[in-house]
Amino acid sequence: MKRSFWLQELEGELDASAALHDAIKTDVAIIGGGFVGLWTALAIVEKSPDTRVVILEQDICGGGASGRNGGFVMSWWPKINSLISCCGKEAGVWLAGESVKAIGEIGSFCKRHHIDAHFKQNGWLWTATTEAQRGAWRSVAAQCGKLGYSIFNSLPREEVRTRAGSSVHLEGVFDPTVATVQPASLVRGLRKIALEKGIKIYENTPVDCFDRGQPVNLNTPHGQVTATSVVIATNAWASAIPELSRLIVPVTSTMAITETIPERLVVMGWTGGEAITDSQLLVDYYRTTDDGRIAFGKGTGSMAYGANLGDQFHFNHEDSDATAFDFYRIFPNLKDVKLEQTWSGPIDRTYDSLPVFGQLKTAPNIVYGIGWSGNGVGPSRIGGKVLSSLVLGIKDEWSQCGLVNRSVKRFPPEPIRYIGGALVRGAVLRKEYAEAAGQMPGRLDKALAQLAPAGLEDKA
Repeated sequence: MKRSFWLQELEGELDASAALHDAIKTDVAIIGGGFVGLWTALAIVEKSPDTRVVILEQDICGGGASGRNGGFVMSWWPKINSLISCCGKEAGVWLAGESVKAIGEIGSFCKRHHIDAHFKQNGWLWTATTEAQRGAWRSVAAQCGKLGYSIFNSLPREEVRTRAGSSVHLEGVFDPTVATVQPASLVRGLRKIALEKGIKIYENTPVDCFDRGQPVNLNTPHGQVTATSVVIATNAWASAIPELSRLIVPVTSTMAITETIPERLVVMGWTGGEAITDSQLLVDYYRTTDDGRIAFGKGTGSMAYGANLGDQFHFNHEDSDATAFDFYRIFPNLKDVKLEQTWSGPIDRTYDSLPVFGQLKTAPNIVYGIGWSGNGVGPSRIGGKVLSSLVLGIKDEWSQCGLVNRSVKRFPPEPIRYIGGALVRGAVLRKEYAEAAGQMPGRLDKALAQLAPAGLEDKA
């Protein structure tokens, strides 16, 4: 398996916990040792200190999406229209506000526990890099204004270009609340604190199967866990669970990282450490690192058939080439700069790009939180609050929030999902490449592209 740059940067600090080689009992078993699983475990022991918690992770904590993303710690304000649609006005505004609080809580957690995750709250530039992308944020900004919130600040064109380091940027708005982190450092830091608090973590321990009983029996290659309750926090791998398979579609996002170029960044004017995205559906997202690199990602959108998350979800040449193409389009002044590494990671995308929480209908003692859709670093903190209350049976604002047991649009079964998804993805790619070249997309591609699930923002 090809590790991300973020994990490779921690070489020497990735010793895994021992795999499970026994039959054990616990109060709560959490499947998945990424951000969602770890925040949930920490929230459980905070709310109920005597509860025994076990985490079962098929790789190492952070080996999946949590250690492979861009490290953008974002809120849900860009999804305010979707939040209101599914939760109602009051609940949607509350969740958006709590997602901003979660950003600050992550920074405070790192400071309090001495986790060097490079947390920097330098804001986010939401930009347009083609004529077709202009004003993508207008409906969201207008909704925020109607609600009495000033979240996105318009910037002069030249300031956008300077702060983003490229004249390709045509316009944009700025959200000062967004932060960036070294995601692998954050997830490994969470793991360390979890272990210190007595949470048992078994890495290299995939769950082969589990029943729907009370208690639940979970089988691993060399052991078994009997748990009163279970939390499913497996991101895209939840597509292997029949009850959840049609709630999400696993797709790739791909990243590249440059060699160190601190002097070039100064010349470009990109010295503020902002997180930046464009407004494509297959979004480009980019930020700088502490040692003067550019980490550049693209929502490449390659799909899995069913739950087959094969090697393409770690690396594939087609997605890497597409990511490199967009990097050099956005930064033509860096044609001589080498992309030192590329890698891919899984995204568990829902139709509206908001997560879904609930209990399995046949087993209410098995709860799940899936569908992070590429924006899980910040909201996973909220996920931990929701899932901990659900699994502990606590009736509060988290277990009863509008994202729990909500009615969601389901993806079609295979092979329709895969065939249809490939057609739509191809249309989106052709449409956005045409727009980037200043050309008019074909009518069929425009029509098919409208069938794609929503993106990270509620674009106009």
